[in-house]
This record gives sequence, C-alpha cells and structure tokens, in this order.
Amino acid sequence: MTWIATVPYEQSTGRLRQLYDRVKGPGTHVDNIMMAHSLRPHTMEAHMMIYKYVLYHSGNEVPSWMLETIGAYVSVLNGCGYCTAHHFEGLRRLIKDEDRSNTIFGALAADKPEFAFVGRELAMLRYARELTLAPRGLTEVSIQALRDAGLNDGEILEVNQVTAYFAYANRMVNGLGVDTRAEIVGLSPNDPDDGDNWSHSKA
Repeated sequence: MTWIATVPYEQSTGRLRQLYDRVKGPGTHVDNIMMAHSLRPHTMEAHMMIYKYVLYHSGNEVPSWMLETIGAYVSVLNGCGYCTAHHFEGLRRLIKDEDRSNTIFGALAADKPEFAFVGRELAMLRYARELTLAPRGLTEVSIQALRDAGLNDGEILEVNQVTAYFAYANRMVNGLGVDTRAEIVGLSPNDPDDGDNWSHSKA
C-alpha cells in the first residue's frame, strides 16, 4: 500500500480516528493516499481541505469534470498511476458518456489533448502542461493566452490551483509508493456544495 508504516482504521484513535471518520468511504474504507498521512494526521487534514476546496468547492466556476480532467492530465504527465486511475474514474462518472470518456483518456494518455479538446478547454490543458513540465518557462503571456481563450482571472486561478495541487499529490504518492491495492478506485465527495463535508462514495 505504501513504503512507510500506516495506521489502519481499526487501530486508529484520537484525532486520527476523527479524521478517518471524516474522509472514509463505504464502511471504514480510507483511501490509501489519506492513510499514508496517518503518522502525521495534521498533514492529512491540510491535504483533504485543499483537495476538496480546489476541486469541488461550490465557489468554483470551472466545471468539476474539467477540473478532474486537468488533474488526470497532470497525473499522466507526472507518471502517477494512482491519481490517474482515481481521477479518470471520477471524470468518467461526472461526464456520464463512455465514448467521450474513452476519447479523453486516449488523448491525454498520448499527451495530445487537442485530439479531444478545443478552445478554452484546450487552453486550460496546455497551461497545465506547461506549469507541470516547464514552470520556469511561464510568463505573463501564458496568462494572457488563457484570457484570450475566454477565461476570467478567477477561472485562471482555479486551473492554476488544481494543477499545483496535483503536483503535490503526485509527488506524495510517487515518493511514498502509494498504490491502489485493496482500494475502491474513484470515490468522489458526497456533497460537492459543502466544502466541509469530506465523506466519499461511489456516485
């Protein structure tokens, strides 16, 4: 599950048990990425807050399916199989179109987002790619390209934050050997409009 020790739900106590109860899915299932924080529960709390707020907060204007797409693409670019599996599954459920999902998966896996996207959506993915692979090359021109594609500055901030979050999550997962063994892949937040509700289930 990970290369470091973790505390299973059944052995958890105190603050860790409280946090597990907030993030758990069906039964007592806790995603491995969250369990990897178990020796330092305060980092789990911080991780879950930024994940939920960046991807699913009701104040976002970019649709959740597109934010999931950006996250999946960044995970592909970073070679993070764990996050790729989870977030492609989340994307699949959100768009509810198997053919479209397969087209998106193929395009992003091939690093060819233009095979599935145009316009503002393609501009978001190109920005995410540059921020992931060549962040030192970004300039104000990169932001203007997003504006020219129709994004307002708040939406640009959302794309930036999702991309940056997945850089963190991917490196945590890859650096600690987190995998999907014994995991329910693709659980999503139960209440996207409530940033404080961290419970997860299959949609």
